[in-house]
Amino acid sequence: MTQTIRIVLAEDQGLLRDALATLLSLEGDFDVVAQAADGPAALEAVRRLRPDILLTDVEMPGMNGIDVAGTLRQGGSATRTLILTTFGRAGYLKRALDAGVRGYLLKDTPMETLAAAIRTVAAGGRAIAPDLAEVIWDAPADPLTERERRALALAEEGHPNQAIAERLGLSVGTVRNYLSEAAQKLGAGNRTEAARIARANGWL
Repeated sequence: MTQTIRIVLAEDQGLLRDALATLLSLEGDFDVVAQAADGPAALEAVRRLRPDILLTDVEMPGMNGIDVAGTLRQGGSATRTLILTTFGRAGYLKRALDAGVRGYLLKDTPMETLAAAIRTVAAGGRAIAPDLAEVIWDAPADPLTERERRALALAEEGHPNQAIAERLGLSVGTVRNYLSEAAQKLGAGNRTEAARIARANGWL
């Protein structure tokens, strides 16, 4: 008898999430046990339900899919994460692998390929889109520290330094230093340009 693979599906676009859940449910050995529209909800669902697989997008409200995967790994979760995203940037893939993600596919992947990838990851293997696996070898290294990345992400959302400092529990001066260092590393003239460069490379 085939063992059922329990899946938590995290995707912030409702129509796509519903469509994916329907398609996954057509597979006889898949059980979508929960759906989440943002990162914190995905994290809560995985901790509560302990599924075999977290199938998640990268960019979501509250917490991105890579950070969710990293948090789960740090907590010793046995759930394996598979990213399904529109973003084929090498920076995202590198960060995902560092966070313990076991699979990384694009949203134009055929359903049969996605299903096979889920089974591979659930069995302990890896499933990475072949063209993406080749791209990461020549990609530049991510120059940002985690603190710089968090400060820059909040700056990208339009938060002033004071608000960023409050969110991160830092002084305004420290936030200013993080943003200045990030801009310098990226060769940017200001934090807006720094965020654009980081986003384009998949570092944000």
